[in-house]
Amino acid sequence: MLDTDRYDAYFFDLDGTIFLGNELLPGVEKTLATLREKQKKIMFLTNTTVQTRTACQTRLQKLGLIARREEIMTAAYAAGLYLQENAGQARVLIVGEPALEEEIASFHIKQVQDAEEATHVLVGMDRGFTYEKLQQAADAVRKRAHLIVANPDPVCPVPGGAIPDTWALARAIETAGGASVWAMTGKPSRYYAEQVFQQLQVQPERCVMVGDRLETDILLGKNSGMRTALVMTGVTTSRELEATEIQPDYILPTMEAMVQVE
Repeated sequence: MLDTDRYDAYFFDLDGTIFLGNELLPGVEKTLATLREKQKKIMFLTNTTVQTRTACQTRLQKLGLIARREEIMTAAYAAGLYLQENAGQARVLIVGEPALEEEIASFHIKQVQDAEEATHVLVGMDRGFTYEKLQQAADAVRKRAHLIVANPDPVCPVPGGAIPDTWALARAIETAGGASVWAMTGKPSRYYAEQVFQQLQVQPERCVMVGDRLETDILLGKNSGMRTALVMTGVTTSRELEATEIQPDYILPTMEAMVQVE
């Protein structure tokens, strides 16, 4: 059983962990309230590129949860941090939606539309992806622009199935552009983990990563030295858990299991 007193900070995925659609998952409100009463540090970590941190904050507030914008890290924001730190004079061609463009603009990084100008191509989820966008991105990469991928999710679960996500688009650009991904900034990258550790000023071994995806949430925790807790309220099934080498430290039927014995 996860003893919440043992750790200083808790990182939570959003979709499939905190909420599904427009509903909070069982035990979420009680768990977060208990952790805050114990003065534990909390951050919400998501691989979304179609919502800004502010939009994520608003969504949580509508569900009745208090969260400061500084307590939210998105793959889009992590991409902005990466570009600011590693390519301050970058000229970025973005394949993505307005939220990704908005986050990158907040770092005052120049955005371009012409492949000839681009030093970097940044890819996020793009539900308006077109052949023309593929052509522009591939041309830029072929002309030696670095290909940056915000997150490695191949699909995004939706009611009734799934739709292509960032990695599917990145693979198409890789193939057409004849070059490999230069960097990936979202979960489970070490860069993403380093940013949240730095923001909260915590040591990895004193943190718990809580999420519903083995290949992003749990792998992020394991790769960076955190303890990990898999909640069975999202995409991972018991069969998938049995078949993988990615094993969490704790398995929770719902978030409520974190505090039900306290």
